[in-house]
Amino acid sequence: MEQQMQGVRRRQCDVLVIGGGPAGSTVAPMLAEKGHRVVLLEKAHHPRFHIGESLLPANLPLFEKMGIADQVKAIGMHKPGAEFVSPNHEMSSVFTFAEAWDKSMPHAYQVKRDEFDTILIRNAADKGVEVHEGCKARKVDFLPDNTATVLASHDDGSQSEWQARFVVDASGRDTFLANRFQIKHRNPKHNSSAIYGHFTGARRLEGTAEGNITIFWFEHGWFWFIPMPNDITSIGMVTWPYYMKTKGERSLQQFLMDGIAMCPALAARLQAAQLINEVEATGNFSYVSERNHGTNYVMLGDAYAFIDPVFSSGVLLAMNSGVIAAEAIDTCLRTPDKAPAALKRFDALMRHGPKEFSWFIYRVTNPIMRDFFMGPRNLFRTKEAVLSMLAGDIFGKTPIWPSIWAFKVLYYLANIMQPRRAYLGWKRRRFNIRKVDDAVVYNA
Repeated sequence: MEQQMQGVRRRQCDVLVIGGGPAGSTVAPMLAEKGHRVVLLEKAHHPRFHIGESLLPANLPLFEKMGIADQVKAIGMHKPGAEFVSPNHEMSSVFTFAEAWDKSMPHAYQVKRDEFDTILIRNAADKGVEVHEGCKARKVDFLPDNTATVLASHDDGSQSEWQARFVVDASGRDTFLANRFQIKHRNPKHNSSAIYGHFTGARRLEGTAEGNITIFWFEHGWFWFIPMPNDITSIGMVTWPYYMKTKGERSLQQFLMDGIAMCPALAARLQAAQLINEVEATGNFSYVSERNHGTNYVMLGDAYAFIDPVFSSGVLLAMNSGVIAAEAIDTCLRTPDKAPAALKRFDALMRHGPKEFSWFIYRVTNPIMRDFFMGPRNLFRTKEAVLSMLAGDIFGKTPIWPSIWAFKVLYYLANIMQPRRAYLGWKRRRFNIRKVDDAVVYNA
């Protein structure tokens, strides 16, 4: 239904999805397939550049479920595992997903996000979602009758207003609803920034390991090295805000290259490499919202919370949030008396992923944890369990949790046995994550 009033087109739908990234482009077609009228608003036009190019094995069953597995395979670089390189250890450590608890997900893919996200949003349209690209949500009002109106502006200057029974915020780092409700907060337990670019000519691992992601630790954080098809490699420096303040008058490109020079193992891999795009930066990497849902809205993926990209969990958590949201929203719309229970389950699942990854992320730069990663042992099947976590296998029935608990106990025991080293690691982390002046400049 459409009405034209005062230059604003007024329409109705069952579900209005804000954002056409992995979260929005997952929940939208799943709801459309359940018979709901779904509208998706995406401020950009696909294809568009985005980081977060490394996927996890647990993504693959979702691709099969959505019917896009072959399309993703066609654009992806085969990723059998992950390599960790530490300046304090002679040898690198390689984790292969085939050694995880569940042997049925032995690989993932590295993808260019412009291609990957285009596949997702086109799939949404193919499944019956009304997709509007170049359309930015500007305002939302939640009404007494439990509906909501969302006002959006189009690239051509026109405006549309949708009345929806349910609103999905999948706006990513724009955090549309969290900003409106003023419930988004800097994560007090973490604080990082990222500077990144694409290179050609980077030296990769040999043979079947060519597509592995590599994590390089260095003094001020860590680097990602993500091989993608057509000799393109994504390089990103994730660092602490205090180090960002040392950028000074340097361009972002020079700041990134100077950081690479501080990491000899990575510099060697990039000796013959050429930067092929403009270096970009993102600050305020780690944040969390006070809640992820209300009576007739949910917040998915990065629109709810983001921690750190070290374990490549972003796309998985976004897409999985779309899956669990589709189930909850369908229940809310069809059987309102069951809505509270459905949203309670949604909330628990939404918090589960960030919680489990956070425990490792908060400690991954600790020297004792680094020892665990650089010399893994499978005592109490802990290596298999941690590999399953790294693969994103944390939402299914794989019985990894007793072994994850055992891993944590072993880590705490190692800290007790090395009190001075543990204290210095804790003190250093407190220094690293401290808040700095918000006026730090992230653009050249």
